[in-house]
Amino acid sequence: EVKLVESGGGLAQPGSSLRLSCVASGFTFRSHDMSWFRQAPGKGVEWVSRVNSVADTTYYAPSVEGRFTISRDNAKNTVYLQMNRLKPEDSGVYFCQTLSGEYRGQGTQVTVSS
Repeated sequence: EVKLVESGGGLAQPGSSLRLSCVASGFTFRSHDMSWFRQAPGKGVEWVSRVNSVADTTYYAPSVEGRFTISRDNAKNTVYLQMNRLKPEDSGVYFCQTLSGEYRGQGTQVTVSS
């Protein structure tokens, strides 16, 4: 069974940090580029970041460039999203997904509020 399980979300104050994790199982994780997406209430899905399969190339949406860092550990079948200097507009459900879109997690809620 394929699973992508996100964790690490929660309530954070503006300017603080959170680290999201996404643990994969049931498929060859190391062969897939991985992305993080987010969806705020009442809004569409927004792509956030992507890391290639060997973790030597990363991409970021302009809205998070310089604040978020994506990484992965293929030995642990895990992709991470380090989120620094959080803003209220970063709030939403964050989920990880293979680049192909074939596999996607259920998401973890991030709320940035004072």
